[in-house]
Amino acid sequence: MTPGALWIFTMSGICIVIESSVTAVHLRNMEHFITAVTHLEDSNPGLSPLASVTSLRKIADQSDSLTHDFVGSSDNQGDIHYINNSFIIGQMNVNHNLSNFLDEVTHHFITRDHDERGVVLTPDGTTVALAPLLLGLEYGLQANEDRNQPHGFYLLPLAKYLGMSFLQFGNATPPEPLGPDGCWDSVSAPMVYTLSGVPSLATDALVHGGMDGAVLGKHLSVVNCSEVNLSTLLRSYYLGTMEELDYDLSNHLRGRYRRQNFKNITNLSLLQEKVADALHMHQQKGDIIVESLIENGIKEFMLRYVECPAIIPRCMWGAAPPLVPLDPLSPPLPFLYIHHTAIPSKPCLSLQMCSKNMKAMQHFHQKQRGWYDIGYSFVVGSDGYIYEGRGWMSVGAHTKGRNTVGYGVAFIGDYTAHLPAQHDMELVHHHLVNCGVSKGFLKENFTILGHRQVVAGTKCPGESLYSEITTWEHYKETDPFK
Repeated sequence: MTPGALWIFTMSGICIVIESSVTAVHLRNMEHFITAVTHLEDSNPGLSPLASVTSLRKIADQSDSLTHDFVGSSDNQGDIHYINNSFIIGQMNVNHNLSNFLDEVTHHFITRDHDERGVVLTPDGTTVALAPLLLGLEYGLQANEDRNQPHGFYLLPLAKYLGMSFLQFGNATPPEPLGPDGCWDSVSAPMVYTLSGVPSLATDALVHGGMDGAVLGKHLSVVNCSEVNLSTLLRSYYLGTMEELDYDLSNHLRGRYRRQNFKNITNLSLLQEKVADALHMHQQKGDIIVESLIENGIKEFMLRYVECPAIIPRCMWGAAPPLVPLDPLSPPLPFLYIHHTAIPSKPCLSLQMCSKNMKAMQHFHQKQRGWYDIGYSFVVGSDGYIYEGRGWMSVGAHTKGRNTVGYGVAFIGDYTAHLPAQHDMELVHHHLVNCGVSKGFLKENFTILGHRQVVAGTKCPGESLYSEITTWEHYKETDPFK
C-alpha cells in the first residue's frame, strides 16, 4: 500500500484512496476543500460522482430520516465506517492530517464560544457550510440516477435547517430565526470563523450551503452525469473569476449569483411546502402554530437571502475601526444619494481588489479628509457584491448637509463616460432600496438624487451614471430641500 496515503475501505468492496500530496496545513477555504476532492477523484478514477459525494456526506455525518427517505440508508452496509467521526482504517499508513481535515471541514457544529465549524471561506467572501452543500449534490445525483425527481426535491436539505430553526425560534430560544453571519480570524489564511451573535439553527453559512446545494442539485438532476466531474463543477461554481464571465449573464452557474439562481428555481409557496415536509415528524397535520411559524419564517428568509443583496461586512474587507463612536441615524430616512468614487477609477472584480479599494478609501477619508470613518453608507463593487461602509444605522459623511437624512451609495469607478455593469446597478435600484424599505431603513416614498444635485461644484456620480439614474424609480429632477 502507498505510504502516506489515506485509505478508506467500504463494505461494498470499494477502496477509496486520497494521496498525501495535499499540504499538511489545511486552511478553511473552498480551494483546499476542492483540492481534497480532486485527490479523491484522481486516486479513484472508477468512483462515480454519486459515490464520491455520498462518501463525503457520510463524513459530514448528515444521515437522518430525511436523507433516508430520499437517498436511502446504508447505516448497516455503509460506504465509510467511522466511530465518533474517525475512520476505522485498519492497520495501514494513514495521512492523519488529511483525514482530520475532511472530518473537521465537513462536520458542522457551533462551539460555546460561537465558533462555527464545518464551514469554509469562498474566494468571493462568502462563508459556506459544506454539510448541506454535499447533501444537495447527493440529492441531485440520486434523482438523476433514479430518474425520480419529486417536485422541489432539491430544496429539502435547506428546508430541514430552516424548519428546525423556525421551531427553535418559536420556543423563544434564539433572538432571531435566521443567521447570524460572522468573521474569520484571517481572510487570507482562514482557520476560525466566529459568529457575530447568538446562533440560530440556520446560520448564514448553513443557508448559503443549502442554497448552493439546491442550485447545483437541481442542475445535476438533469445533466449527463457520466460527464460530471465533482471537483470541476465545484471549481467552476466557486473559483470562477469575473474576468471569465460576461457581466450581464448574471444567471451563470456561479456562487456569486446564488441569490438570483436560487430565486429562479423556487418560490415562497414551494419552499414553505418543503419546510413543512421536512418537519412532518415534528408536527401534527393542521398545527396552526407551526404553520404560522413556517409561513412567517419563509417570508423572512426570502427577504433576507433572496430579495436583499449580499453585503460584504466590514470585517471581511479589513476595515479599521471608526476613530470615534459614530452618531446613530433615525430611520426610516427619506433620501438615497448616488455617488461614484472617481478614484479608484476602475471597477474592482474580486474580493481582494475591492477590499484594497475599500481600505484605501477609508484611509484617505480618515487621514486626509479628517473624517471618523469611510464616508459612504454602502459601496458597490463589480464583483457581484455590495460592501458595508457605515451601514444602515450610522450617520455618514457622503453628501454635505444631508448625511442625517439619507444614505450615500457609491459605485467603485469613474462613470463619466461609461456605465457600471447592469447587474451592479440592479443591486442598488432594485435590491438594496427594496431591502431598505422592507426593513424600515428607507421611507416608502424615498427620493433618489445624484450627488451633483445637492452639492455644487461636483460632477459626481459621473455623466453616464447620472443620466442612467434619471430613469430609475424614485428619482426626482429637483432636490426637495432646495
